[in-house]
Amino acid sequence: MTSADTIFALSSGAPPAAIAIMRISGPAAFDILRGLSGRLPPSRRASLCSLHSPETQEILDQALVLVFPGPDTATGEDLVELHLHGGRAVVRAVENAIAHFPGVRRAEAGEFTRRAFANGRMDLNEAEGLADLLSAETEWQRRAATQMFGGAFSAAIEDYRQEVLRLSALTEAELDFSDEGDVESQNNILISDGCAQLQEKIAQLLASPPAEKLKDGIRVVLAGPPNSGKSTLLNALVGREAAIVSDIAGTTRDMIEVPVAVEGVALLFTDTAGLRDDSDDAIERIGIDRSHAAMQQADILLWLGPENTGPKHSQLIEISSKNDIPDYAAKSPSAISVSAQTGAGISTLLQLVSARAKTLLPPPDQFAINARQRTFLADAANALAACSETADWLIIAENLRQARRALDSLTGRAHTEDLLDTVFGKFCVGK
Repeated sequence: MTSADTIFALSSGAPPAAIAIMRISGPAAFDILRGLSGRLPPSRRASLCSLHSPETQEILDQALVLVFPGPDTATGEDLVELHLHGGRAVVRAVENAIAHFPGVRRAEAGEFTRRAFANGRMDLNEAEGLADLLSAETEWQRRAATQMFGGAFSAAIEDYRQEVLRLSALTEAELDFSDEGDVESQNNILISDGCAQLQEKIAQLLASPPAEKLKDGIRVVLAGPPNSGKSTLLNALVGREAAIVSDIAGTTRDMIEVPVAVEGVALLFTDTAGLRDDSDDAIERIGIDRSHAAMQQADILLWLGPENTGPKHSQLIEISSKNDIPDYAAKSPSAISVSAQTGAGISTLLQLVSARAKTLLPPPDQFAINARQRTFLADAANALAACSETADWLIIAENLRQARRALDSLTGRAHTEDLLDTVFGKFCVGK
């Protein structure tokens, strides 16, 4: 795989469709278009062209063609888009015709975006933001991905990088010129304060909710003793029969997970086995153990047992279930009273769960940082913290270099091929 190759792929949805968009990027892109249409239309203007087989000259399709000369293109290379009729046979015929030209091959997953990164059209964070935008299923996911793809995070990292460079320059001045009296004696204070302030900014970023909560969903666990109405409530919350409902204790033996979106937020509702101590069923005991583990991992816990008997949890919501039956176990007014049978209280509970979930997510107008980004931010913060632990200017200079390297790894200035393979492997072939 080399950038000297010209690559092509369908970048729209799978046919059949009204329109199929074929992208061709690389040094031979314009020659391929000339070979297919007999001419090169004006740049950056939609032109109607008849596409012919380079072997038989039979017409393949009439397409709208867009020509984009590099480097001011999505990939930083010469780029051609063929807007074809979206039938399977048309797409297959044009693909076969393009593959006939020398020096051209089908693109690999994420290769268009990887070339954009290699040619300076976007950095690694923006590329990850684009991948998240393409896979976004909820409004909060879309907004966070837009912030990352739009460069907000990269702009903040560049500000941090420039500050590290400034501190490094002051440190080098202390190393090289302090004996000559040309450097202000307060440099050591400026460096120390600068490292502490920058470390604090990074620490605030690291304290923000992780991006994984946006993608995986806030885990909402329903827990309580057998026959407390967990499975019935789960079905009411998700709007379908996801769990088996029975009066027989121990019916639910394993966790049932159902992802849904509520008010633009991804939630993962989890039904658990009923909690009791007197079960002699080995399989049910395994389910109960898993229930305890699920409660510990819950972001929000819906407790359907007797009031104030649930586990300690910062986001526990007391549920008074089955309020449609005469002898239901009422709880205090602070609990949410629901009936899965009549629907009473279900919308109130969903609104409360959604409101709690939003407090556990990054704000919708702010970028969310993922595990890779957190690792390098933590490395930078640790290196800056180490600067205040020594008076040796050589060690301080090395720590600042490590901080700068961590920030460069965030944007892709410093990278490994394995890292790039991981990031760009998330994309579909057409991106």
